[in-house]
Amino acid sequence: MKEIKRILIANRGEIALRALRTIQEMGKEAIVVHSTADADALYVRYADASICIGEARSSDSYLNIPAIITACEVSQADAIFPGYGFLSENQNFVEICAKHDIKFIGPSVQAMALMSDKSKAKQMMMRAGIPVVPGSDGEVPDADFAKNLAEKIGYPVIIKAAAGGGGRGMRMVESQKDIEKLFWSAQSEAMSAFGDGTMYMEKYIINPRHIEVQILGDEYGNVVHIGERDCSMQRRHQKLIEESPAIILDEQTREELLNTAVRAAKAIGYTGAGTFEFLYDSKDKKFYFIEMNTRLQVEHTISEMRSRLDLVEWMIRIAQGEKLMDQSQITFSGHAIECRITAEDPKSFAPNPGKITKYVAPGGLNVRMDSHVYEGYSVPPFYDSMIGKLIVHASDRQKAITKMKVALSELIVNGIKTTKDFHLNMMKNPDFISNSFDTNYLSKH
Repeated sequence: MKEIKRILIANRGEIALRALRTIQEMGKEAIVVHSTADADALYVRYADASICIGEARSSDSYLNIPAIITACEVSQADAIFPGYGFLSENQNFVEICAKHDIKFIGPSVQAMALMSDKSKAKQMMMRAGIPVVPGSDGEVPDADFAKNLAEKIGYPVIIKAAAGGGGRGMRMVESQKDIEKLFWSAQSEAMSAFGDGTMYMEKYIINPRHIEVQILGDEYGNVVHIGERDCSMQRRHQKLIEESPAIILDEQTREELLNTAVRAAKAIGYTGAGTFEFLYDSKDKKFYFIEMNTRLQVEHTISEMRSRLDLVEWMIRIAQGEKLMDQSQITFSGHAIECRITAEDPKSFAPNPGKITKYVAPGGLNVRMDSHVYEGYSVPPFYDSMIGKLIVHASDRQKAITKMKVALSELIVNGIKTTKDFHLNMMKNPDFISNSFDTNYLSKH
């Protein structure tokens, strides 16, 4: 076992500050990189060392692999913590880290490669006996192929980019007359967003819930789950509110789902933190694998609140060669909810960067605000608009909703528009309170 002493955080925003805290609490040195736009960020102020790696644009800084590797060598970092987004799932980056003898705190290139292409991941899961949504076995090469396949599996269908994410390169098709137009539209968007026009197709599950399972795997073949999360409250495939546990599941289905995710992780020899995402058909009580995220998720915090485990700490411990605890040693309690607070207009969701003139974070027992902003901070227009995550934990879902209402009421962010009011309205929404919603709820209402 080789102890990691200095960790470079190759990310920004709230995840950089969140990781920095854990690294320093473990008695290790935290080094951060930043763009010129992030020079005044809190994590730059609190880090043991900071290095500017480029101009504001992501391509010049947080996606600039040579600059990040140079920063590692200059600071003598043993390892890189990638967070999420940017280079967190870039196989080329992981290989370059290995060539420079820098430990990448995440999965192997092999596991990442297996899961990065969604159509290939689906094939891998089918071989492992994991239930998948009916659809193409691999690439859908053109609109004629898509048309014939859709006739076989039945409308509605969903066309997806194999290299996609965040809802881009994705189109739902309700009838044959629209499939050709929507196929080319999705493929064009995929080429523009990812430089890869490889498409696949699945049966579209009507009124699904989006349920995911957090797992950890070590270098010795051990895998544990850290419970499941319900991420069904979405807008255009972007998660807005996440909960744990998913109370729509009965105990038998929950156990089956959790065991399935553990089995899937073992099948690919997965190490580190990862998340298996499923669509759940509440009518038939069936779940289907849709993809795996080979990194830490934004919503990992609610799993931490219920398990009282620090997932960043465990990612680092696994990277050092430590063994995981046994599943029986992990216990879960209560209900946790996370609201993503973004610098966006709560009505249109249009980005609203600018200077924060007043900032007050909520407090109290089992209230957690993961944020990198402060009074006087200017939210830059160059990156994702998320400025923080508000997380609460209580003994049951109703108490967690009430606690979230109080916490949101305490939160003050002046100077820019945020989605705080959207979340406050959702906590009072009768359908949300009664758990009567699915992934399409916001598009209908």
